Amino acid sequence: MNLKKVDMEVGGLLNDNVRKLESIFPSVIKDGEVDFEELKELLGDFKEVDKEKYEMNWVGKKEAKKIALTPLYGKTLKYIEGDGKNEGSTENLYIEGDNLEVLKLLQNSYYGKVKMIYIDPPYNTGNDFIYNDNFKVNKNEIEILEEDKNEYGERLIKNQKSESYYHSRWMSMMYSRLIVSKNLLSEDGLIFISIDDNEVDNLRKVGNEVFGENNFIGKFIKQSKVGGGSDSKHIAREHEYVLIYSKNFELSPEMFESFDENYLKRYKEIDKNGRYFWDTFSRPGLKNPIKYEIEAPDGSMIKGEWIRSKKRFEQEYKDGIIRIIKKNNGDWSVQFKQYLNNHGKKPRSMTSDFGGTIEGKKEMNDIFKNDKIFSYPKSKKFISKLMQFINISDGDIVLDFFSGSATTAHSIMQLNAEDNGNRKYIMVQLPEVIEEKSEAYKAGYKNICEIGKERIRRAGDKILEENKDKEGIENLDIGFKVFRVENSNIRWKNQIEDGQIRYDLDGKNIDDIDFVPGTKDIDVVYEILLRHYGIPLTAKIEILDFIGKRTYAIQDSIIVCLETQITKDIVDKISELDPIKVIFRDSAFGEDISLKQNSVHRLNLLIEKKNKNTTHVVEFI
Repeated sequence: MNLKKVDMEVGGLLNDNVRKLESIFPSVIKDGEVDFEELKELLGDFKEVDKEKYEMNWVGKKEAKKIALTPLYGKTLKYIEGDGKNEGSTENLYIEGDNLEVLKLLQNSYYGKVKMIYIDPPYNTGNDFIYNDNFKVNKNEIEILEEDKNEYGERLIKNQKSESYYHSRWMSMMYSRLIVSKNLLSEDGLIFISIDDNEVDNLRKVGNEVFGENNFIGKFIKQSKVGGGSDSKHIAREHEYVLIYSKNFELSPEMFESFDENYLKRYKEIDKNGRYFWDTFSRPGLKNPIKYEIEAPDGSMIKGEWIRSKKRFEQEYKDGIIRIIKKNNGDWSVQFKQYLNNHGKKPRSMTSDFGGTIEGKKEMNDIFKNDKIFSYPKSKKFISKLMQFINISDGDIVLDFFSGSATTAHSIMQLNAEDNGNRKYIMVQLPEVIEEKSEAYKAGYKNICEIGKERIRRAGDKILEENKDKEGIENLDIGFKVFRVENSNIRWKNQIEDGQIRYDLDGKNIDDIDFVPGTKDIDVVYEILLRHYGIPLTAKIEILDFIGKRTYAIQDSIIVCLETQITKDIVDKISELDPIKVIFRDSAFGEDISLKQNSVHRLNLLIEKKNKNTTHVVEFI
């Protein structure tokens, strides 16, 4: 009998990539490994490996890719009970920790589930680029790094502009995170990335490599502030950029912006097809104009550079969509009905209507009564517009893994309040320590996460108060559950002994054998949840006290039995639940392998007897 163990790794993109490769080229996977010679033959066996090709490269790129594709061992997301809000009913998440680790830990639960990602990563100006140092840096390639630590003892790095490989380090940081985050996007999902002049060119190249140049949607040039001439020697920079990539261009949603009253004023007339105005059929200066002559009512010929073919002109002229009228100066004018698009108008690539730093600071002041709590916060208007452009709606998940002051969460709650929606968010933020001389520290906040969580709490209450008379406002989800990246709670039996926890029964009680001292059952349950596809961290978890005090159900389908002894009664009761998976502790069976085999055999028989078509799995930790 094969007694399967729970996988120790999580977020393993390599295995997923091998499965994808096998689906395309089955013959290249042999005994679970890739036969690269076979693959090269199927791809044409190009042997000129030294031949130059167009590609983007930098110091550390290979290592960054390796880090992105390496499964995560020995880490988990620990539920911080009581640190959130409305924790029993909310579907929103706030996660503290290095975002690369978080993205890996979310792979199973949210693979292909995120409709929109928005990130405002460090702009790499020389003083704002800080990240968790998980890179294996070659001392011959990169200088000794300046050391700092956050309050959890994790080593952080500040990327100084004076250092060598200044751009390379930033690109490696972004490259690995974008690789992993791409898997979380739904097939019709989009990612929006804010950036400034320092790294916009490099970000475009990195984005093209990760998402594919054909999936580049476009770039907004956004006015972020007014003035600021003293910040620059030559040009007063008032703008920043937003780069947009799709997961799959063919499936990506069209982008539309809602109409304002000034825009609608043009569409003064109406017919059976909707509102319209008469627009000119001629477009001088077109790159590829369509040239032909049109006969006027008086028989004269009108020459022009037209926007549509002659065949289409003739049909639409017949249908009354195109008209030819004489202007006051006696010339003929060819015009067509420009209809109002009911979905909205296309957003413009250059805009000052996104809201900038001034609006962001005002919103922070409304919440904290202090506009210096957070530097350069994004505005709610900006995030809301991005969501509206692609029609983020009920049930859609928005991820922000550089969440900062949590503007994205605030924007989602506000938008949900306006249209009674149920959009959900996942905020991820490194708990970067706040400088003691800052206004935020003086106000009692020790790290950025504390600011973000408090903003969500206060903003939710404020939205409820402002909309207290609105129908359905009581259903607004203003809550969130907090998780934090921590070391694994489980003493994995198959861990490598070198540098890892050794499995030793001598003088240990059963919990010390299986779990790290101080571990709560719920910590283990969530760690197991992370290893299952499609089950969100907000899934229902309940104690099955009719079985035992330490038996749990995840989403009514996965039974996690942490009882210290497995009895016939426990096995019988679990079988009645018709689970798709049951997980036991190895140590609950002691050294009696026959007890384990007999228990599994009995469980299988009872479940199959109840439901002959059921498929279930039994695993052990």
